[in-house]
Amino acid sequence: MDEFGGAQVGDARLGRRLIKLVDRLGDAPSASIPGACNGRTETQAAYRFFDQARADKRGLGWESVLAPHMARTEARMAAHPVVLCLQDTTELDFNGQDIDGLGRLSYEAQRGMYVHPTYAVTPQRLPLGILDNWMWARPLGTLESRRWVEGYERVAERAQKLPGTRLVYVADREADMLELMQRAHALAYPADYVLRAQHNRCLPQGGKLWPATLATPSLGEIEFTLGPRTRQPARTVRQTLHAHVVALPDGQGGTLQVSCLIACETGLQTGQKPVEWRLLTNRVISTVEQAAELIDWYRCRWEIETLFHVLKNGCRVEALQLGEIKKLELALAIYLVVAWRLTHLQHLARTHPELPASEVFDPVEWQAAWLLAEKDPPKKTPSVREVIRRIAMLGGFLARKGDGEPGVKTLWQGFARVTSFVRGVEKMRTIHAL
Repeated sequence: MDEFGGAQVGDARLGRRLIKLVDRLGDAPSASIPGACNGRTETQAAYRFFDQARADKRGLGWESVLAPHMARTEARMAAHPVVLCLQDTTELDFNGQDIDGLGRLSYEAQRGMYVHPTYAVTPQRLPLGILDNWMWARPLGTLESRRWVEGYERVAERAQKLPGTRLVYVADREADMLELMQRAHALAYPADYVLRAQHNRCLPQGGKLWPATLATPSLGEIEFTLGPRTRQPARTVRQTLHAHVVALPDGQGGTLQVSCLIACETGLQTGQKPVEWRLLTNRVISTVEQAAELIDWYRCRWEIETLFHVLKNGCRVEALQLGEIKKLELALAIYLVVAWRLTHLQHLARTHPELPASEVFDPVEWQAAWLLAEKDPPKKTPSVREVIRRIAMLGGFLARKGDGEPGVKTLWQGFARVTSFVRGVEKMRTIHAL
């Protein structure tokens, strides 16, 4: 995984150690650090690397580790006309662990920290990588809400360097802040924004925002398939769209124009919960096509939830025992990229199924997927889709006719088996070479 080359970590020795550590953690994302490393020596070297973040040492920061990946993410973004910059926060619960620097979470009794990345994806949901990140523990000296405004500012800075790519800042209800919209207006909108509305604001001419929007003539209807959720199968959703332009104070005595888009589900069956979204954007919405595009962009926000799912359950970061929050931050910078790689591979299998496996995997990796199933590897290099399905089958994917494509959970479980097998083969070769 060539995402950390060139990291400014102090010296070449630490740089090589980082690359080796990334390879080990990427090959076995669900394993503990000792389990991912190849023996005691590698494990000790890994912990010595994380020790570089200790306050009594040079204080190596996670920013230096993540910087090369963020630069590569930016380079990948330049190849696309539109990139969605998704932001959200997740909490990591380390309750019961003896780790210095943790703070309270949603409940006072919980101890942990927060991670707030900016995740770049295309409108086709191809994950491009981590573009930015915040990590902290409560109490925080500055207002936590400020991260949403700073997040837009940093996306706007990236937009200046990518003139051929339109960046769109996408966030959920917590980002519904007048300060953020004012800042975007003051910067002249170098990046668009799409925010899920939380506040039914009072309008200057009287009345409330949401009723006023619903009172406008419908732009039309859209229809899409809502993926399966917990205890809910996939289903077709039909929504009616309404849009309304409002004037909000710009913070300097003037006003700024904001479009409110409300999508209301119709034709519900008994017992179904309606899917309704209220969105705010700087973009003009005058046609059903423009509204449908914004809905599609907002629906892509689910990709950052998938990233968090892989980070917590695939990489099992809440099981890390590193003693200090600064060491955790260093590890999380690596695991964020590991989680991105897993989601990226899953997407490639679905969107570029015929891509040769050699573009993504080493020969020994894809061959192991067959050997572990007690089958002979194909003589011709298989496609990425074939290899991904084989690996996922090792993780519990049944590959039945109606099963569709494998999920990320079976993929990371299968990877663990493949990498263990590959390491065993490498070890046997070393022994026989002696």
